[in-house]
Amino acid sequence: MKKYLKNIWHETLAPKNWIKQLNTRTGFFTWTVVLFTLKTILAYGADFYWLHVSDPLQIFLMLVNPIGFTIIIFSIALFIKPKQLYYGALILLDAAMTGLLYLNVIYFREFSDFMSVNTMLGYSSVNQGGKAAGAIAFGIHDVFFWIDIIILIGLFLARKIHFDSRPMMRLQPFKILTIGVFIFMANLLLADLNRPQILVRQFDREYMVKYLGIGPFTIYDTINTYQTSQIRKTATPSELTAVQNYIKKNYAAINPKFYGKAKGKNVIVIHLESFQQMSIDRKINGQEVTPFLNSLYHSKSTITFDNFFNQVGQGKTSDAENMLETSTFGLPQGSLFTKLGDDQTFQAMPAILNQRAGYSSAVFHGNMGSFWNRSTVYKRMGYQNWVSGDYFDITGKKATSWGLKDKLLFHNSVPYLERLQQPFYAKYLTVTNHTP
Repeated sequence: MKKYLKNIWHETLAPKNWIKQLNTRTGFFTWTVVLFTLKTILAYGADFYWLHVSDPLQIFLMLVNPIGFTIIIFSIALFIKPKQLYYGALILLDAAMTGLLYLNVIYFREFSDFMSVNTMLGYSSVNQGGKAAGAIAFGIHDVFFWIDIIILIGLFLARKIHFDSRPMMRLQPFKILTIGVFIFMANLLLADLNRPQILVRQFDREYMVKYLGIGPFTIYDTINTYQTSQIRKTATPSELTAVQNYIKKNYAAINPKFYGKAKGKNVIVIHLESFQQMSIDRKINGQEVTPFLNSLYHSKSTITFDNFFNQVGQGKTSDAENMLETSTFGLPQGSLFTKLGDDQTFQAMPAILNQRAGYSSAVFHGNMGSFWNRSTVYKRMGYQNWVSGDYFDITGKKATSWGLKDKLLFHNSVPYLERLQQPFYAKYLTVTNHTP
């Protein structure tokens, strides 16, 4: 083994062989793939907080996800026979992919999220004619995102690298492309095993990047954006009229017994993750499972409902939030928050209470702000304060894979709650009871 590794070093990896390898089409292609993979991993670690990987498989997928997609994209140049066009196309593809990566790095530093297609399309209005350019946060390591391209061009200009006039063997481009497709499909399979329905539910942009990479995330987001725009384009005023007529016909009148009972009072909503009615009044070995909730459930000063039906779809918790805040359903496929949340106008509880009764608002959750696109959606719902897991200490055993444990969330949020202007509307999303 030692002799084998020594031969690999002397024949392939040793710096003295690099220029020789770059002077062949296959070698130049291999180096561009390797260098782009390395700077993608640099972005993952230096800017994306290693994408919050939590197990060995996630670490493996994060490290290999740039490889397959990069080979597929860069393979486009392999089918070009003229030598100048081949090298030019490969460098342009490298520069384009690097540009996409770097734009996400810059955007993430400011918003802790990845650039969606809607964000790219709306950049001119967001940037206000370039006024925000001075606010861009640059890092010392940013040079490493571009230095490989600069060096390669410099080596060509210095004639240290020469155009390889020999075209590739007839089936060689197809073989390399097939390798890229195979790696990408294996990556996708492992990702789906670790996080089922990752392409269907799309609950978190960071998860998409963690498992599949920046490029696949951008393409998938482009497809979703196009499909959504087509659906909206086909909508007609008559359809809206039908909806309005249905609402009027099925309107549930106000119950005078309860109307206005809590006027002017602070409102605290506790959204229990994965909780079911069967836990209420349940005993195991003579001990109550939920003694405090049981006391609320049976109290004469509370209103309880046991005839409740699950109406969430693939949006899961985010669909439940949408129903609570807006009294509307989610989508038949995918999550409303992630598919439409970027530009959706929500008539939601925090905004309504603020407009009609001067309520301030806050939402507390122990997970990352990007999960279910909450950082964007909560703003559009009218929440004035969004306290995510980024504001709490989630190190060690303080958190599960879903975020800060509930008892710590309640305890550590009290200082924030005490400073809210009253009356306030506050919502808590718990995680400890989440499966498994």
